[in-house]
Amino acid sequence: MSGALLVGGTSSDAGKSLIVAGLCRALARDGITVAPFKAQNMSNNSAVTLDGGEIGRAQALQAQACGLEPDTRFNPVLLKPGGDRRSHVVVRGRTVGEVGAADYQLWRTRLAGVVADELASLRRDFDVVICEGAGSVAEINLRATDIANMGLARAANMPVVLVTDIDRGGSLAHLFGTTAVLDADDQALVAGYIVNKFRGDPAILAPGLEMVRERTGRPTFGVIPFADGLRLDAEDSLAASVGARVGGPRGVGGAGRERMSVAAIRLPRISNSTDVLALACEPDVDVTWVDDPSAVRAADLAVLPGTRATLSDLAWLRTTGLADALIERAQRGRPVLGVCGGFQMLCRSIVDTVESVGTATSGVARPVEGLGLLDVDIEFAEDKTLRTFDGHAAGEPVRGYEIHHGVVVRSEEQPWLDSAATGPEGARRGAVYGTHCHGALESDGFRRVFLAEIARRAGRTGFTADPRLCVAQVRRSQLDLMADLVCEHLDMPSIHGLIEGGPPAVPTVLSWLGEHRAPDRRA
Repeated sequence: MSGALLVGGTSSDAGKSLIVAGLCRALARDGITVAPFKAQNMSNNSAVTLDGGEIGRAQALQAQACGLEPDTRFNPVLLKPGGDRRSHVVVRGRTVGEVGAADYQLWRTRLAGVVADELASLRRDFDVVICEGAGSVAEINLRATDIANMGLARAANMPVVLVTDIDRGGSLAHLFGTTAVLDADDQALVAGYIVNKFRGDPAILAPGLEMVRERTGRPTFGVIPFADGLRLDAEDSLAASVGARVGGPRGVGGAGRERMSVAAIRLPRISNSTDVLALACEPDVDVTWVDDPSAVRAADLAVLPGTRATLSDLAWLRTTGLADALIERAQRGRPVLGVCGGFQMLCRSIVDTVESVGTATSGVARPVEGLGLLDVDIEFAEDKTLRTFDGHAAGEPVRGYEIHHGVVVRSEEQPWLDSAATGPEGARRGAVYGTHCHGALESDGFRRVFLAEIARRAGRTGFTADPRLCVAQVRRSQLDLMADLVCEHLDMPSIHGLIEGGPPAVPTVLSWLGEHRAPDRRA
């Protein structure tokens, strides 16, 4: 088998990333060499490649589904929002500048060439490339500068399968409307549909799908059921909504065991929200996204995650009263964990003339007072630190990765982690812990030692971390679950046919104007 397929969506968060991961895993299990590809991603959840590049977190997960290490070719253009209208642009793993929504079109010619080159490279090296679109393919106001959806499909002459999230409602209209709003040449590439997150009896949905087929001339290749146990890494912050339980609902603790509560602060510009997933994998740990001081005060552990706008989110913490709640916790010896930008906010001072450009704190050359829970000073460097981390802490190995401009320039605290390659990392004082290392808690032995210390400080004498839990195995099992869902519920022979055969022959072309007519009121 050889070829390519684009999985597009009728909306953001329709499930494109998971469908791509499932297809990649299914093909890889069949012995086919396959690679993921997302031409342009907008996300603050990112990962580091082995050569020190930066790509979207979802593409790193999809690479794992393929049995591959992360590669910058899998996501050649990454936009990292730092405000409502401006984003940092990462091309082939390296930051190349900042761009606003209005002037992004000036980058199109250059970026279109980069995307085409990287896709061609992957198609030479792998049997199959499964591409993921961005947001909705029907953003026709952006079509002229599109390099990730129909623009990519048209340039590479790839068939497109549209995914819709039926759990949100309105999916049948989304399928028809998304197809119809495209121009005829783009419509010609749309081969059919996938319905995602369905609950209930498929027989009840079947007549609706047949009506969609009659009106569009396109089949639905399958209906993926809602899977409660599926909690793969989220692509962006949409999954980190206030009040949401990370990993979904959990049961009660086992006999004689206590549960531990974790309050993960939902920062406005949160990044790498996936850092708390390892905690949520523990059967007796409840992790919830919060934005109110009372929840922070009540939890056994408060986590301050990464952010794409450290100074702005620090100001937000003070405005909301969350800063006071964190300070009170530290004063009472109750555990606080800061990761990357969260670590920086826990420090005594921050000097940032890099990340805050274009914001209310733009060009701040003087130190800004942090929360002061760690006697550490941070200064932002022009060059971003992008590297994997391989070290140890508390006698346990720790692996992860670093993505940050902020650098520790002075510390009076005990380092938390250490690496033979990169030296001491992070800081700790009493029950306050900080690190620039993302993914550290996925190191199972280290996580168990950390949780044992948190339980002791929180007075949870009946809590014990699961000694058998392996987060890497959980992720592998999740990928297999997604592949199983794809294989069981999609018409895989037809999907294979699209990959090998390309776009379908002259499908129905829909027209808004052609289908509209005045209602007959004579009755």
